[in-house]
Order: sequence, then C-alpha cells, then structure tokens
Amino acid sequence: MDPSRDFVTNVKRLIVKVGTAVVTRADGRLAVGRLGALCEQLKELNTQGYEIVLVTSGAVGLGRQRLRYRKLVNSSLADLQNPQFELDGKACAAVGQSSLMALYDTLFSQLDVTSSQHLVTDNDFRNVSFRKQLSETVKSLLALKVIPIFNENDAVSTRRAPYEDSSGIFWDNDSLAGLLALELQADLLVLLSDVEGLYSGPPSDPNSKLIHTYIKEKHQGEITFGDKSRLGRGGMTAKVNAAVCAAYAGIPVVITSGYATDNIIKVLQGKRIGTLFHQDAHLWTSVKEVGAREMAVAARECSRRLQAMHSEDRRKILLDIADALEANESLIKAENEADVAAAQDAGYEKSLIARLALKPGKIAGLAKSIRVLADMEEPIGRVLKRTELADGLILEKRFCPLGVLLIVFESRPDALVQIASLAIRSGNGLLLKGGKEAKRSNAILHKVITSAIPNNIGDKLIGLVASREEIPDLLKLDDVIDLVIPRGSNKLVSQIKNSTKIPVLGHADGICHVYVDKSAKMDMAKHIVLDAKIDYPAACNAMETLLLHKDLSSNGLLNELIMELQHEGVALYGGPRVSSLLNLPEAHSFHHEYNSMACTIEIVDDVQAAIDHIHQHGSSHTDCIVTENHEVAEIFLHVVDSAAVFHNASTRFCDGARFGLGAEVGISTSRIHARGPVGVEGLLTTRWILRGSGQVVDGDKGVIYSHKDLPLQTQL
Repeated sequence: MDPSRDFVTNVKRLIVKVGTAVVTRADGRLAVGRLGALCEQLKELNTQGYEIVLVTSGAVGLGRQRLRYRKLVNSSLADLQNPQFELDGKACAAVGQSSLMALYDTLFSQLDVTSSQHLVTDNDFRNVSFRKQLSETVKSLLALKVIPIFNENDAVSTRRAPYEDSSGIFWDNDSLAGLLALELQADLLVLLSDVEGLYSGPPSDPNSKLIHTYIKEKHQGEITFGDKSRLGRGGMTAKVNAAVCAAYAGIPVVITSGYATDNIIKVLQGKRIGTLFHQDAHLWTSVKEVGAREMAVAARECSRRLQAMHSEDRRKILLDIADALEANESLIKAENEADVAAAQDAGYEKSLIARLALKPGKIAGLAKSIRVLADMEEPIGRVLKRTELADGLILEKRFCPLGVLLIVFESRPDALVQIASLAIRSGNGLLLKGGKEAKRSNAILHKVITSAIPNNIGDKLIGLVASREEIPDLLKLDDVIDLVIPRGSNKLVSQIKNSTKIPVLGHADGICHVYVDKSAKMDMAKHIVLDAKIDYPAACNAMETLLLHKDLSSNGLLNELIMELQHEGVALYGGPRVSSLLNLPEAHSFHHEYNSMACTIEIVDDVQAAIDHIHQHGSSHTDCIVTENHEVAEIFLHVVDSAAVFHNASTRFCDGARFGLGAEVGISTSRIHARGPVGVEGLLTTRWILRGSGQVVDGDKGVIYSHKDLPLQTQL
C-alpha cells in the first residue's frame, strides 16, 4: 500500500461519481461494457461491507442521442434536406434519465444488488428538512445494502442555462457528488473520468505529467486545463473544483479513469493510481512528490558535474564508497537480516531468499570489486580512434557516458552496490528501483553510498525510487532517461519492454545449457556439470538443461551424472528420450528456468542436434560444451548464437567480476549495444571530437582528404 493512501483502511462509506464521457461512447450511445464493469466493482465492494452511493451523469447525452433518432424517423423529406436543429437540454434529460436508470436497474439486478433512484435539484438542498430527510433515507438504504443512485434532475431544474450557469449550491454532477459526500459524511469520494487523473497540462500533450497528489499551494497556478468534456458539463476543471472543496472539508478525493475495469477496487487497496486530493497533502514531504521527471533531471545534472571532475577525483569517490561499506557492515547486515526474516515469514520461495541474503564476506567482496573498478583505466573520454581527415583537421572517436540509467531489479541488494559503482565509474546518473522484499537493505545501502558522494556532485546522482507505482511514470521519460536495465523475472523484463520507448538492455530468461559430447573426459564433465548447477542455483548463469550425446547412455556416464546430481539434492526432469529410458518425470517444457536445485536432462544425437536444441529452447544467455574434440568444440563455439559460449568451463564463469569487468549491471542477451555481462563499457556510448584550424567545406573545393589513421593519445 502506498503510504499516502493508507487512509483507505478506514474507509467504509464512499461516493462514486461517473462522468458522461465514461457512461457513453463517442457516438453518444451507452458504453454498456464500461457500465457493466462499474456495476461489478460496486457489487464486489457492496459484498465486502462498503456503503456505496453512486452519482451518475449521462442522462442528457443519452437523451439527446435518442431524440435525434426520433426526430430523424419523424422527419419529412424537406426536413432531411435541412437537418440542422437544436434539442432542448431539459427534454433530453427527461428522456435519457429513464433509459439510464433502467440500464442500471437491469445490470444491478443481474448481480443480485438492489439500487434506488434519487433525482435532485439545486433548490432541494436549500430546504433544511429535505437535507435531513435525505440523510435518513440514504442511511436506511445503505443499512439494507441498497446502492442509491443520484443524478441532478435537469428536466425540472430552474437553472437558466444548465451547461453554463454555475451559480447555486451545486451546478453539475461533480459538485453534486462533492455536496453529497459532505451531507452523507462519506469517508472517500471517487470521481471517474476518461483520463488517468489530473495532469499538469492537457493529457494529449506529451510534456504533461500525471499529478499523483494534488497540493493546492503548489499546483493551483501550474496546471493548464485542456478542453472540457466532449459530452458533459465541465470536464476536469469541474472535477478539480469539486475535489478541492471536498478535500479541504476533510473528505479525501481520488480522480481516476473509469475506463479501467478495477480502478475503484485499486483505490481502496491503497494503490497509487489517479490523483489524490487530501487536506493534509501540503504537510507530506514524500520523496515521491519530487516527481519522476525531477528525479531524472536531477540525476542528469549531477552526472554532468561528475563527468567534469578530474579522473582521480572520480576514483576517490569509489574508494570512499568501498570504505563506507566496510565501516557500516554491521548496520547493513542487520537491515538485510530483517529483510530475510520478513521474506521467510511471508513464505517467499527459497530461491528468492537465497538471492536476498547478503552472505558472510559479501560486503568485503563488494568493497574489493569497487576498488578493482577504481583502479581500472579511466573510461570517460578514452580515445578509441584518431583520424586525420585533411591537413590540420583531426577527428577523434571517444567514449562518453550514456546519460541517465534506470535499473529495475528484484531481490538482490548486492546488485544495488554493483550498479551504483559502475554508474559512477562510467559517469552516468542513476535511478534505482529494487524489490519490496529488499526494502530495508536497499535503503541502507543507498544511504551509505550516497553519503560518500561529495556535495559538489550531489547525492541526487543516485536516486532510489520508493514505490512500484512510480515505474510507469519513469518509463514515459524517454527524453530524460537513456537506458532501462531490468534485472529480474521474465515477467518483469517483458512488462518493461512493453511499457516504454526507452531502449531496454537485459535478458528475460537465463536458460543455460551444458552439452557433454561423447569425447568428454568423465571427471571433467562431472565437475563442470555439478558446478554449473549447484554452485549458485538461483543465478541466471546456472545450468538449467543438461544435454548428453546419445553414446553416453551406453558407456555409463549418463548414469554417473544422474547419480551425482541426485546425491547433491538436484531434482531431475527428463526430456522425452531420457524420461522413457530412465523413468524420470518428464519436464513440462524445455524453455524453463528453475532458479533452484532442479534441472532438465535430455539426450541428443550429436553436436548439431545440441546446437539446434539450444537455438530452439534456449534464451541466448550462456551455453557450454564439454569435449576433447577440438573440431567439435570449434563448431559449437562458432555456431551457438548466445551472449557467452564456453568450452570445457562452467557456465557460472559468465559474470562481470569473473570477466575482469569489476562489476556488472546485468547480463544482456540483446544483440544491439552490449551483449553478455555488461560492465563499464556497456554503459558508455561514443561521440566525435573534431579539431581544425579554420577549415570550411565550401563544396569540398580545395579540401584534400587524407583519411589517415593516427596513433591514439591519452585523453586530456
């Protein structure tokens, strides 16, 4: 639950207002599907014990559509040739109201819910006796689990111009909903719109951003409203006015989309959706209200100051971080142990808990890897190529930072340290979102690391995203964030790839294979297979499928490998050939990442069959061949299309630290930009520096191009 929404735990009575744009389609007809989803949500909440009052618009729009049809049917040929005519809004309201209420009654009856109709006018609320009786009637209905449905009775309203006159006690169904929330002492008002909530500008403007919590003092003068509702009376302006009035009278309000099928339920679950109006919002100092864009822009500004530093000063930051980690080891371990205990109590899988725990020596190992990183050759500004284009015209290709990175990772708090140190070494700004199961560990590690960053750079160089609900906002910032690296489950990676225009670097699965060829040495094969599986089963570079040459089933190696794996506690699942041969349970899929003490075994005819299997079922991560046949090994190494391909070595070697990269932000199975373990160089791009002495192109007249390669020079 989002901390700013924890008040919903005390909500019992809520007012839900649904706007015309939600009730009707663009052509004016009823949006029956949306209304059905709305009624289903209200039915579920009614069953859970919530007291619900519905305020609905749509009668005028629906009536207009029906009267236009009736007018068309009754028109003469002359009328059809001059079809322009105006319909009286009050007549439209009278016709539409009966149709709208009939539909609500039908939908609720199908769900075994009783509803009641209440048509009110502005003048009704001027009568104190009416207001008292209204409260008593609604109270009785709610006690009987009836859902009262309110609408302004535009058909008999004395308002001069219902769509323009905003005088009186209420002037549209948004303000009616706010008034009812006060009269009926509701705990929450939900205003359903055709957009996600309140934006800083028109929702169609790509520069507009969703405001999650409205602060009157901050936002009142900043917001630019778009067009009013296509069918209703006031659009977002009316909703904001009603929300501000109700919120500052003590009733929280959420404006959210009525197009989604479960937004009301999500609001009551405390999810951070829509825009919240609350009387205490100005007192909250949540980091989240800095805003996704502000956080990313701050990281970029800090990164530019970092890039401008001398190389030795950047190196010192890394050394200070390493020292700070070791100095605060006991505090870090205490927070991590609390995370592990909470995960165990919550019943998380053992593989996740294994990734979550910072084992003995881990902090020292992380500090050591940071120092290795600090001692590496300076990457920023490194000259990759120098070319003399013409006499006195020198072109250089240099490494430079990407800009701002967004890393979303699950479970492993040590990943935060590796990623942060790589970002600093490569001169990039960084936004981090870790899993909720590692919340305490990530918070203390972030605090320790940012405390070592000097003030002239700023601790906003590395931002820690507090809530999962902020990720959608961040993924929209393709003009500020330059690369997203998701580290986690297939589901996480796929969701992010489908939700952003920002380039995404990473892998969805770590389905790593070990193929044991017929010429493999038995002892070597055992050691490699066991290490690839049991050294760290939860790692993405652990073996998930063991492929064996068909001849090994007759010389005893197959049985020996199976016995060794079972002895170590590895659960074995067979492909069709192994299952029938050894009576092992059959794997439900070859494309499966266990992340635990389990793996799949299958027999293949030869190296080409192994390669075909890997290409069909693998994930292009890391694959290994064990063989003494050099020719077979070279075929495997050159043909297998994976980020890392090994000969006679465990798949567990596919790691940034083991590759000498100092650390890694992850392992990429992409084919563009970086592949395999991604270290400092994977977080850099290139730019061109041209030094001349007054040359101009002028149609290339008088320019003699030499295009001569020059020796590299140390960067300035």
